[in-house]
Amino acid sequence: MSNLSQYEIEREANIARNRLLLEQLELKQAVEGIAPPKPKAKSAAAKPIQPAKREKRKRELEEVQPRRSSARLRKSVVDPNETPAKRRKREKEEEEERLREEQEKLEREEAARQAQRPRHNKLDLISLVEHGPEEIASLSKSMEAIPKESTQRIGDFDDFAFEDSKEDERALADLKERMGKLVVHARAKVTKSRVYCAAYHPEVTKDLIFFGDKEGAIGIWDARAPPDENEDDDGEAANEDREGGKYWRIQLHWPANAKSSVSSIKIDPIDSHNIYTTSYDTTVRSLSFTTGESRELFSSDNLVCCLDVAPSGNDIWLSDSLGWATHLDPRESKSKARSYGLSDNKIGTISINPTRPNFICTASNSRFVKVWDVRKLGDIVAELGDDSSATTIDFHAETLTEYMESEKGRGSMRAEYQHNKSATAAFWDPRGRQILSTSYDDRLRLWNLDAASLESGTPFKSFQPFSQVKHNCQTGKWVTLLKAQWSRNPDVYPHFTIGNMNHSLDIYTCKGDLVTRLADSRRYVMLAF
Repeated sequence: MSNLSQYEIEREANIARNRLLLEQLELKQAVEGIAPPKPKAKSAAAKPIQPAKREKRKRELEEVQPRRSSARLRKSVVDPNETPAKRRKREKEEEEERLREEQEKLEREEAARQAQRPRHNKLDLISLVEHGPEEIASLSKSMEAIPKESTQRIGDFDDFAFEDSKEDERALADLKERMGKLVVHARAKVTKSRVYCAAYHPEVTKDLIFFGDKEGAIGIWDARAPPDENEDDDGEAANEDREGGKYWRIQLHWPANAKSSVSSIKIDPIDSHNIYTTSYDTTVRSLSFTTGESRELFSSDNLVCCLDVAPSGNDIWLSDSLGWATHLDPRESKSKARSYGLSDNKIGTISINPTRPNFICTASNSRFVKVWDVRKLGDIVAELGDDSSATTIDFHAETLTEYMESEKGRGSMRAEYQHNKSATAAFWDPRGRQILSTSYDDRLRLWNLDAASLESGTPFKSFQPFSQVKHNCQTGKWVTLLKAQWSRNPDVYPHFTIGNMNHSLDIYTCKGDLVTRLADSRRYVMLAF
């Protein structure tokens, strides 16, 4: 006899009737035959650049350090019946062992400190390349395709200085047409750390770019070189997400951390197989791909921020974090270097006029952009004498100010302009007639100088920018400083580029007019320079 209540009996009966009705109507099969709608295919999201497969170096086994132990456990068991002679002998041996261990500890600590110090000796290129001898052959082959003679060309002061506005419009139209044909040819993650600086090799038959990163390494990218025939794990050919061209990494500055960030790179104007680099490890180095050696040109007690080389290749100017500007001749010894206190704050950039190399301009955290006549600065040496015993002759700001106030020093500083905030950068254009500055006050400024002002020996009558472009330069802590840079090609209408916080590269004319914005919609990156 069932113990179900009347309610449960009626419920079971309703379930049975409904099941029978559905089976008669064959709704079960109809419902099962209806397929759910297919979801819409999602658009492929931008993938990060897939690095090329590179064999890793076998890590050398680290020396096993002795484990720490307490003094109580290190004590040996003392024989209670030992004689005084044996006790003296034991204590002597224990003291010698203690001194030996202490000396070994000091030697290990000193070796560790030496390993973290900058390198000042000559370095062999084979030992610097990331994957050693395996990559030297391909790097040498790529460099051999570049003529050793200089391929860097200099503009003329009167280039593109049109009196007819129609000629100016035609030259600008040609520039816009060229920009409209630009496409993304290749992508690659050339350095492991954040890029601090870059230099484009002037050889027109190759796209060879040098990058300096946060940890003292140099990345060399041959963007149009045919890639290695690598396949994906699925056996498919490399697609557009794969890296393009070939690249090599060289640990030029040491130690490999943020204390050795590469602050600037320059191609030697008279030897296309040689580059100059400056680093926060306080050194300036020259790397020759012909001899396969890197040698130190100069070292300082301050962080070296920027370097520029005159077209002759015989004059190098450096700036540092304490406001000093240093002149070097790579053919001479370090003792011939001359340093001048041109600012009370860090000089971020120093630039040499390419058509009149006796003029340099500096941009500093004191908010000033200044134009100097280095011929006048050189006369200070003749006035004050030469101390051949000194490693570097320094002319402090007080000495420089006193000299500039004298009759002979008048005209040493030709002009100065104060920004509202720190001046990040200032550069001469390839013609040597315009100056472009970048500042943290979110302005790009342009100056136009005439030949009469430059040829006179007195300060400029006026030094006001003729154009100011509003541009967001607030990069913050994690983005490399934005620095507007001139195009070095003297054959096209003068223009400059600067990174944009909206992930694009802005291109402006020499008059401050926007030409175009270049961006890769599939890559979200910040183009800082």
